[in-house]
Amino acid sequence: MPRYRLTIEYDGRPFMGWQRQAHGPSVQAAIEDTLGQITGHVPTVYGSGRTDAGVHALGQVAHVDIEKAMTPFRLSEALNARLRPHPIAIVDCRIVDERFHARFSCCGRSYRYVIRNRRARLTLTEGREWRIAKPLDEAAMAEAAAHLVGRHDFTTFRSVHCQAESPVKTMSSLSVSRNDDRVIVRAEAPSFLHHQIRSITGCLAMVGDGRWQPSDMKAALDAKDRQALGFNAPPDGLYFVSASYPAEYRNS
Repeated sequence: MPRYRLTIEYDGRPFMGWQRQAHGPSVQAAIEDTLGQITGHVPTVYGSGRTDAGVHALGQVAHVDIEKAMTPFRLSEALNARLRPHPIAIVDCRIVDERFHARFSCCGRSYRYVIRNRRARLTLTEGREWRIAKPLDEAAMAEAAAHLVGRHDFTTFRSVHCQAESPVKTMSSLSVSRNDDRVIVRAEAPSFLHHQIRSITGCLAMVGDGRWQPSDMKAALDAKDRQALGFNAPPDGLYFVSASYPAEYRNS
């Protein structure tokens, strides 16, 4: 039975998140149900990471085993044709070794959060960026972000519903930059806690608008207490950018 690796782009607004669930539509369910139409049975699609309701993806990676042998081109074309009108696109499809697992083989994940720093309301990017009208100091935000790089206990930035065994995670990189009126937060880590990026971004915004000093970010981290959190940023501006894999899987 061939195993296919899918790279997936989606607009998260219509979905309750990546994972299939009983109380609303999900990206995983949309793809699985579409595969059922193509192959005659509904397989399980395994993603490299879960995204919450309203969170988008540029390069979500997933794998699936299907009984009906198809070329990757034919499978991706069939999926893209039948996934309409869902805002989901298969941007790459390839056959991989059966040892490859989208989640458990993954050694790194990267996210991007886009803040639109302007007074005017959003028109073309409503729901895809977080608008903040008050001017933001991106240099102060970058200084605050530096306190979170490395291995730490991120309890303060962890959702109370997080199912991870430990709050200790390694933040490989966390940066803040500005491009005209967009302030962009970029984060890379082997794995993340539930709501970690949104919690961090909400606090960075507080630094940017002057409510917090950069040192307050370190104090919040050191507190290891959810009560020390500023607030969660909305899902609108968050994008799952890519998943990284060991060299043995990169060119599969």
